[in-house]
Amino acid sequence: MPRPEKHRIVHEPPIFAEFKPMGVAGRFLERTYLSLDEFEAFRLADFVGLSHTEASDEMEISRSTFTRLIEKARKKIADHIIHGKVLTIDGGNIHFRNNIIRCYDCGHMFNINIKTSFAECPVCHSKNIINLAGGFGHGKCCTK
Repeated sequence: MPRPEKHRIVHEPPIFAEFKPMGVAGRFLERTYLSLDEFEAFRLADFVGLSHTEASDEMEISRSTFTRLIEKARKKIADHIIHGKVLTIDGGNIHFRNNIIRCYDCGHMFNINIKTSFAECPVCHSKNIINLAGGFGHGKCCTK
């Protein structure tokens, strides 16, 4: 029996969770699913530029697990680009460290610690806001 998978730490939720080629309706395209931990591995290695050791420490996983995640992520992203598939980011056994809040009224986005509660936009004081971590089913569970 395999041991249970550890929760991987993701810095913050992605701002966009779906990407598709232009000019073709999404319903005609195949999908590729990128988990949130694969997304984080890709972000840390290829956007932030961390080494595998540094990135694995950031995600609180082993270096070998990180290497497997980044290889899977790169393959899926290449499949999305080369074959023109819809890329959807979702799922995975993760917890967020931070959150992004977006105001529907003024468009302002702000970063907060996942443990911080919020009620309104700090710019326009609207209560018409969205919790991006909540869109992935996370929030209170990530504060543990």
